[in-house]
Amino acid sequence: MQLKAKVMLLAVVPLLLSLLLIGVAMFEQQHALGRQTRALVRETYMEARRAELRHNMDLALSALQSVHTTPDNVGADDATQQRRALHALGRMNYGPDGYFFVYDQHGTVLMHSRQPELMGRNLWELRDNSGQPTIQLLLAKARAGGGFIEFPWRKPSSGQTVPKLGYVTLLQPWGWMIGTGLYLDDIQQTLSALDEGMDRNIRTTIGWLMAVAAGGTLVISISGLMLNLSEHREADAQLRLMARRVVQSQEDERARLARELHDGTSQTLVAGKLLIESAVDELQRQGQPHPAALDKALSRLNDALLEVRHLSHSLRPAMLDNLGLPAALEHLGREFGEHTGLRIDTHIDGPDIALPDEAKTVLFRVAQEALTNVVKHAQASHVDLSLGFEPEQIELRINDNGQGFDLEALRALPREGIGLRNMRERLASIGGRFEVHSDMARHPQDPQHGTLMVATVPLRALARLQAAAPV
Repeated sequence: MQLKAKVMLLAVVPLLLSLLLIGVAMFEQQHALGRQTRALVRETYMEARRAELRHNMDLALSALQSVHTTPDNVGADDATQQRRALHALGRMNYGPDGYFFVYDQHGTVLMHSRQPELMGRNLWELRDNSGQPTIQLLLAKARAGGGFIEFPWRKPSSGQTVPKLGYVTLLQPWGWMIGTGLYLDDIQQTLSALDEGMDRNIRTTIGWLMAVAAGGTLVISISGLMLNLSEHREADAQLRLMARRVVQSQEDERARLARELHDGTSQTLVAGKLLIESAVDELQRQGQPHPAALDKALSRLNDALLEVRHLSHSLRPAMLDNLGLPAALEHLGREFGEHTGLRIDTHIDGPDIALPDEAKTVLFRVAQEALTNVVKHAQASHVDLSLGFEPEQIELRINDNGQGFDLEALRALPREGIGLRNMRERLASIGGRFEVHSDMARHPQDPQHGTLMVATVPLRALARLQAAAPV
């Protein structure tokens, strides 16, 4: 694993672990807080209901006391007093589901204002869904001094069996169990809404944590990517600069060798030629025949001078520095045509502009390498060499009518196509690009096919070269 990947991993993993631990802690804390809140709300609600039931039972007992002490009941028999007491309790309903009920010690219903069908029935054996004897538990609570008890019962307003908080007491001397109660389904709804809100808050918190984790990971990834791109651009710029320096060093060495050949070797050969010619003239004036070897030596010296001049021009054409790129390309085309027999047409399109030395050298070398490839491999009879000065770029095109080649197969062979790679790298070093189009299925007489090489250098890249050139 690369160092940058390790650094990013070390940055992302602790962040995700920290957020995960924070999320787990917040999840547990919110659940604990929810349970505490739920218990507190329920206890507060139940305490309020207990207080309400005590108050209602006190009112009922006071009403029974007043019924017992009214003038009409004074001296009445016990049965009459009981009937009037039950009638008074039956009228003390409160709210949609608040009422009183009365049972005797054997579980018989003496009064139930909201369920009159139960009047006179014995419910001693009545059991709830869990098997608990409801009426027996209520009577046991009343006999033990009275108090609160929870039990399930049918709610009059809905007809559904729901939990109910009851308050019962034993009325002496009649032995009645008097009770009332409040249904608890509303608190269940309140607690369910509280649980739902708590779950919603937990989901929202987890969602925010996930968003923060995703955002943090994204920021780290983008930062790493930007750093990587920055380093890549810097490395690419360094490689381009190195390539330019290598090419410039090669060109400087070529220029030095060209000067050495022109000023040293060429001058030495010229001096030797002049000495031999002077010797031949001297022998002719004296009327003496000169050896044939001198004529051969002069011929060989002339050939050597032409070869040295050709090598010097190939290494670094003086015309490129003195007259510019268009003149150097025209001379290059004529020279290749004379030596190879190819018909090379050179075209210059657009007004000539001043180019940096580095750009002129690269374009000239690309043309030189392209023509060399045509001579070696294309088996062509015609080459079109054009240099175009366009508004936004300079374009060099070399189009031949040769046999073409398989570009994809050439790319698959690393040892082949060195010349094409050199041209591409030369152009890349100055911010240009190189394209090759080749058709192996062309008609021999069709000049629009064969191989087309296009070298393009944007003017903005030339401006950067000009700005970076030493003064």
